[in-house]
Formats: sequence, structure tokens, C-alpha cells
Amino acid sequence: MRIGVVFGLAMLVASLADAAHADVKMSGTFVADAACPATQAIKNGKNPGNVSTDAGQSYQLFAGNKDAPTHYLILVPGADPERRWVKVSCGHVSGSSAATVPAAPGGQGKPAASGKPEYVFALSWQPAFCETKSSKTECKAQSAGDFDATHFTLHGLWPQPNGNFYCQATASDKANDNPAHWKDLPPVNLDANTRTELDQVMPGTASHLERHEWVKHGTCYGKSQQDYFSDALNLMRAVNSSPVRDLFAKNIGGKLTADQIRGAFDSAFGAGAGDRVRVSCVIDPSSGRRLIGELTLGLAGPIGPDSSLKDLLLASVPTNKAGCPTGTVDAIGFQ
Repeated sequence: MRIGVVFGLAMLVASLADAAHADVKMSGTFVADAACPATQAIKNGKNPGNVSTDAGQSYQLFAGNKDAPTHYLILVPGADPERRWVKVSCGHVSGSSAATVPAAPGGQGKPAASGKPEYVFALSWQPAFCETKSSKTECKAQSAGDFDATHFTLHGLWPQPNGNFYCQATASDKANDNPAHWKDLPPVNLDANTRTELDQVMPGTASHLERHEWVKHGTCYGKSQQDYFSDALNLMRAVNSSPVRDLFAKNIGGKLTADQIRGAFDSAFGAGAGDRVRVSCVIDPSSGRRLIGELTLGLAGPIGPDSSLKDLLLASVPTNKAGCPTGTVDAIGFQ
């Protein structure tokens, strides 16, 4: 009996030790700020396929390796296996991601139902994107007279909470949702005017980015393809006609801080609007310059043809961090 008790206690201790080292489940999006190894394991650094993150790219987030994580478990489409670990210093968590911890008595430990962004609105600075993706169709021919030389471009409008991707999407569409196969995703049906504007404001349509955005995010928006992209374009107009766009256009080739960018949002959309903005940077592989690559905005409230970006920003929760502290506003063309 004594041996059985000792064995039972040993098993209990082992079980508790395993629990102490269990991964902490998370939901949200990990946005890579740089190209970093995406490993199958943390300790030995095993990396089948020599996979790395792409700067500026967003990845589905599953877990942290502990309560105060040093690594995140993310989904890297096309990798084998697809679930990979990256260092937290490689990027940041976007949207309403939060660690899911066991609920304490009285409901503590459970995120509040309100106060979280209902959408993340992602804006790209295309010249910086192209410095890191020179082989992309939309990056091969760049001109100082192009729209994307002096305006923000559309990356996506992402319903939250993250993790509700691919709503009613087919297995085939999920399998094809990687850049090499976006052309195999179903075409997006838009009226002629919307299509023309989208091709200008989202240069990535040359690589079928809109098909990816619809399958992964738009299917969870609750509206038609036409409404989804029309709503996103309405929000883009608001940003590109604001002091935020003016700030970037006047500082091409120079540097901006996150505080300056957030201040421009306050001027354009009301005090506190900038607190809903996060800045992401990418590293120019040819020069090592840190470039401002993307802005992500937290929004809340119904989005429609007459929605106010100011109201949507101020209805959302402030983000904890401003993101990249300082970066260069890249000029069009390869530097």
C-alpha cells in the first residue's frame, strides 16, 4: 500500500509539473515585424523546410508557451507542419487576442465581452511592402505618379475576434489560401466602379490578394462581397483624405515616430483616435533600413456606407502598445 501511495504521489507531482508547463491558449493574429525562424520546437530549434515569417504578414495565433510567453505558436500556411513557434520579439499581437486562462471564482480571468475591437482595419504603405516583396507582380513596375506612391493602400478589414476565419469556406478554398495559389481561389464579384477603385487602392489585386481577403476574412463579415469591399473602400477614402495621409506624403524619405502618427489620427478623427492605432515596421533586406509598413486600426460598431471612421475608432478599445517607435516613410521604387 505504501508503495502504491508513493507511486500515486509521484504521478500527481508529474501531472502538476506537466500542467505548469502547459501552453497558454491564445486567440488573435500575430503580425511579424521581421523575418524570423518559425520552428517546430522551441528547445532544439528544429525547423523543417527552413521556414521563416514574412515581415508585415499576419498569422493565426494559437498559444503562448507560458503565462508570460517568450514564444508564440502560430499557423504558417504551406509549412509542414503548419504550426510553428516564433519568438515574441519577432512581432506583435493584433486585434482582440488574449490569453485564455482558467476562470477564477466570480468569473475573473475571462475577457470582458465589451470593449474589444470588433474589426481590425489594416493599411499598408506600399513602397515599404515592395522593398520586401520585389518579386510580386504589383511591385515590379512602380512609378512616382502611381496612387500608391503617396497614399495608403488596403490590406484588409478583419472581423474580430480573431480565430473566426474562413466562415463557411470550403476545404478546397482553405487549402488554396496561400500566396502561390490565390489565383486558384474563386474570383470576387464586384460592380465595375468598385472593381476599378479596388484595383487602385489594393495593388495586391494583381496577385489576387482580394480573393484571399474575402475567403479568410470577408466570409465572416456577414455581408456580400460587394458590401464588404465597398465598406473597406469607404474607410480608405476617409484615411487618404485626412491629415494622416498628408503627414506621410510630406515626409517621404524621412522618418516618423509612432507618436507623430497617432497625433495625426487625433487631429483627423478626434482626441483618443490615435490610441486605437498600432504601427508596424519592416526591414529593408537590401539596406537594413526600418520602414513603416503598416498601420492597424481597432474599430467597433456597425460599418456601412455612411459610417464615420471617427465614431468607429473612438468606440473601440485603445491598444496597449503603439508598435514600431520610429520608421522611415519609404519612397516609391527600390531604394
